[in-house]
Amino acid sequence: MAARVDSLRRELDAVQRLRSENSDDDEHDPEGATTSQLWSHSAGLVADAERELSELDAALSRVASGDYGTCRECGGPISSDRLEARPAAAFCITCARRGGAGPRRG
Repeated sequence: MAARVDSLRRELDAVQRLRSENSDDDEHDPEGATTSQLWSHSAGLVADAERELSELDAALSRVASGDYGTCRECGGPISSDRLEARPAAAFCITCARRGGAGPRRG
């Protein structure tokens, strides 16, 4: 995952260099995406990858502390099916559906 983030950051840097070097008005180019569109797309991919890496790092911390598989909202167990589908899940499905992000109650 870290390699993916690094690769996406390099791609974003390349697009940013292209944007700064390109003095032409590519906004009216009928041939394809503008550099602004490429930059926005790349920036979104980087943000998504960084969020996913952060979630995985947090899950690893919960493993180390013995809290992995325990809902951070209600303190109940997170089902094995949910953890299989989303290994970084921090909330049980009930709390996740409620938008669980409050302090742990348990």
